[in-house]
Amino acid sequence: MATWPAVLFALLAAASNALATVLQRRAARTVPLSAGLRLGLLVDLLHRAVWLGGMLAVVAAACFQALALSQGALSVVQPLFVLELPLALLIGRVLLGGQISRSGWIGVGLLVVGLGSALAAAAPTIGTTHAPFDRWVPALVVCAGVMATAVGAALRRGAGGVRAACFAGATAVGYALTAAMLKDATHAWQTGGPAAFFSAWQTYGFAATGVLAIFLLENAMQSGPLTASQPVLTLGDALVSLSLGVTLYDERVRTGWWLLPEALGVGLVLWGAVLLSRVALVRDLTDTQDQAPAAARDRGTAPGPADT
Repeated sequence: MATWPAVLFALLAAASNALATVLQRRAARTVPLSAGLRLGLLVDLLHRAVWLGGMLAVVAAACFQALALSQGALSVVQPLFVLELPLALLIGRVLLGGQISRSGWIGVGLLVVGLGSALAAAAPTIGTTHAPFDRWVPALVVCAGVMATAVGAALRRGAGGVRAACFAGATAVGYALTAAMLKDATHAWQTGGPAAFFSAWQTYGFAATGVLAIFLLENAMQSGPLTASQPVLTLGDALVSLSLGVTLYDERVRTGWWLLPEALGVGLVLWGAVLLSRVALVRDLTDTQDQAPAAARDRGTAPGPADT
């Protein structure tokens, strides 16, 4: 399915993303909940050292991800990012202390088994390393339309699970699109060096889309519970990346009766993601929420539903 270096780099990227997730969530809960899509949110977070540490982890994850995509298929590398959830649980326990509950371990097991069985059944093949522009046009239009629709739906809702899930859906599409453009930009570096990399539109595309996805993620984390946003983000990124790998890079997965174990694996991943977000990650990160009311009082703003 993929070379071992690709798998290794993908796991390192997932671990870096997990660290970033823990740090960013802690930072996001120290700023007041906003009623709309607040552009000043990132400005507030820039003054928090823990958020900056999370951004450094994001940069490391991007480097590992680029190395992974240069060695393996998009439809293999991105689904491995599902492991960010159990890795975030373990990292959160190291940083915050405590024990992993039985439900947490069950969630980890379901997610790992589901991911392994789904990838084994799908057996994605490595396609091309470069996508022609005529394939990019419809992919960009569809992804932009889905993201705009999801953000619009989120803005029409008050704080809560639906709003968080909509923002998370837009974030998932953004992450998958960022990875697809990063793979093409990496190909430009490999074939033409730095000059080709910095002259490729995909380089600036993945940078802009990545920043947008991070911004949407921060709003998703503030809008509602992790039980609503994290499963959508986890599964959405993997499924959209699989679709982009097939349509852009000619990667192939097995169909026919193989769809049954693939669907079963996806179901286990979703079940595990729900368990982890409900039991483990929320419990880990609520220990830091006592800082949020103080920050809200300093700004004259009451903590929102995501902080209770």
